[in-house]
Amino acid sequence: MAERLTADARKQALGAIPGWTEVQGRDAIGKTFVFKDFNEAFGFMTRAALVAEKMDHHPEWRNVYKTVEVVLSTHDAGGVTKLDIELARTMNTIAKLTAT
Repeated sequence: MAERLTADARKQALGAIPGWTEVQGRDAIGKTFVFKDFNEAFGFMTRAALVAEKMDHHPEWRNVYKTVEVVLSTHDAGGVTKLDIELARTMNTIAKLTAT
């Protein structure tokens, strides 16, 4: 099982991942991605889903038209772990490659 990050470790890791913040009231991190249109948003979600499945680590997310809201937390660990940080970094990279 993945080990939950301390508050200091989480804050330090978030400093290196643009746009990600702590989710108020939860031991979780989140980010809202905004794309050109629904096609780009759905393409991002599809690519991110393939990575998440390989990691066996799945996001909580919501899509409305061109916006994708993502929350990451490792439920088995009861909070943010290195898996969440790794998936957040990967999602940022996917978003850059998706946006035209």
